[in-house]
Amino acid sequence: MRAAKGIRHRGMVAVAVLASVLTAASCGTGSDATGSRASGSAEAADSGGKNAAPRASKGSLTWEFEHIAGVNGELTDIAVLASDDIWAVGTRFDGDRNAAHLLHYDGTQWKREPLPEALGAGLHPPLLEEIGEEALWLRPRTAEDATAANRWAQWDGTRWSAVPNPPPGNPGDFEAAGPNDIWAQSGERTAEHWDGTRWTSTRLPYDTSDLAVVGPGDVWAVGRRSTGPGTELGDDQSYSQPASTHWDGTSWKSVRTPQARFEKPLPPEPSAGLLQVIALGTGEVRAYGVHTFNHGEVENEPADQSVRLRWDGSQWVEQEPAPGGCARRTPVGSEGKALFLNGNWYMTDDGRCVKIKRHRLPLQTGARKGSNQSLWLKEIHRVPGTDEWVGAGHVQVNQSGDPFSAPVVVRLKRGG
Repeated sequence: MRAAKGIRHRGMVAVAVLASVLTAASCGTGSDATGSRASGSAEAADSGGKNAAPRASKGSLTWEFEHIAGVNGELTDIAVLASDDIWAVGTRFDGDRNAAHLLHYDGTQWKREPLPEALGAGLHPPLLEEIGEEALWLRPRTAEDATAANRWAQWDGTRWSAVPNPPPGNPGDFEAAGPNDIWAQSGERTAEHWDGTRWTSTRLPYDTSDLAVVGPGDVWAVGRRSTGPGTELGDDQSYSQPASTHWDGTSWKSVRTPQARFEKPLPPEPSAGLLQVIALGTGEVRAYGVHTFNHGEVENEPADQSVRLRWDGSQWVEQEPAPGGCARRTPVGSEGKALFLNGNWYMTDDGRCVKIKRHRLPLQTGARKGSNQSLWLKEIHRVPGTDEWVGAGHVQVNQSGDPFSAPVVVRLKRGG
């Protein structure tokens, strides 16, 4: 997963499982499943309860609406090349069909644009990939969308054209440290690397769920292993364990990763693995996963457990617990030592947990005063050269007779 500008969640099954274990109140990047308690169309609201952040105007954070792109749809991805060059991918719910489109901000206004011809037709909204500081790639989301020619499109700041050498197949995770240093995961045990001239395939030692690029010649892959210490249960049964490997510029090398184990009696079919690895803006690396089993077969089941690790420079260690509502959240962006966490939470550089507030939709959108509204962000990004952050997603409006989803771009406001 990418670092600094915003950490991407692709909505994969593995990430969905991770989110369900790490927090009972969120899914996807920066989501917020709680309803607003505020009245009026412009009043900021946060979720109440024992984990609610203290109200402090000086340190408060609020997602302000930057753009509301109609109703009955969502924004699924966003990329920020500059303060006057921001792109978002959206989809409109239109009966049985979802109509994908692009939104572009040129510094003065948001404008809806067609998908580039170079991309070809697809059934789903494509994905945006920032390639360095000046280029943007648009790629098919699924294998169904990829044509035989594997068509990708690129934006050079002026126009869209075809990507001449996209990676083979339809990659899962895709990480670009720059135009001449790109990693793409093309299978559970295969990674592709672009050096500016060609793609080179490398074999991963374990089944891999996620990649993270820290810097040149410094890449992590995490997943699970089914052989080695801690995996033997007897009777032809195994206990998969968390696994990690590191690319040092020459080859992938296995790195010892802490094992997971339920207390006896063991629940049926126990397993553990890492599902997400994150390179923060400070260069710190963190990994997240789950420790679970086959539920429903015995009474007095133990609870699923989260796996939360931090690389201290020489080994993986357990992460220190975060306070309050941040305790079971994963990072989706970083600025210095401060972290944006999923569920619209924020961990300050001095360790305080703050809930990011949000506004209610204007009544002109059709949202009623008594409606239950929740903000779900797919991704957030820092505007290059600034401390500004923007995010894309949707506001879910639940109200009797006329529920809908409003695609939104939000911008972070700091202070009172």
